[in-house]
Amino acid sequence: MAEQEPPVIFLHQVERRYHQGEATLEILRSAELAVWPGQSVALVAPSGVGKSTLLHVAGLLEHPDGGEVYLDGQPTATLSDSARTRLRRNSIGFVYQAHHLLPEFSAVENVMLPQMLRGLSRKDAHVRASELLSYLGLGERLTHRPAELSGGEQQRVAIARAVANVPRLLLADEPTGNLDPRTSDHVFQALAQLIKASGLTVVLATHNMEIAARMDRRVTLRDGQIVEMP
Repeated sequence: MAEQEPPVIFLHQVERRYHQGEATLEILRSAELAVWPGQSVALVAPSGVGKSTLLHVAGLLEHPDGGEVYLDGQPTATLSDSARTRLRRNSIGFVYQAHHLLPEFSAVENVMLPQMLRGLSRKDAHVRASELLSYLGLGERLTHRPAELSGGEQQRVAIARAVANVPRLLLADEPTGNLDPRTSDHVFQALAQLIKASGLTVVLATHNMEIAARMDRRVTLRDGQIVEMP
């Protein structure tokens, strides 16, 4: 971690609210979070308090209602939709609770697609996808479609896809939440190994304290604000 560099992601005074009829739900209130290069942060909170909203705002999937989201020191609020899309594609990786793999494509093809969308040749994308999947223990499953893979294998493919474009930031939303405890631990070990090997900057939302304890920092959401945990 190099704190003389700007944070990879910096949420400054971020506000996010939703309107339901005449009611207004304040999800984020002057939220502040800085995550430095190579740091891993666990966002620990129960369901329904705004973990996913925070990740969507940090990942430029939702616009904040106030405040600013900085990526590598650059403000993003005034960027066009196309510029935000490019930033997401090139600089941010996402892993969700559901794998969201494309069912008609094989494991290796699912990991190739984001690389080819970025402009990599099919040959080079295949090489990197194969290397990533092999690193995650799926070297024998490259040509299998998602329906032919177990839940843990599907999620490891999703992790490989998320890091295929060498993102500056990885955002993971309950990435093992749909898995049984044994499979969950296996998938998280694979993710942790990949994080350590590549020096990824990570924000991972979870309610699993055992997983959170393995991250560099732990934060929670309290009354719409981000609070450091011991």
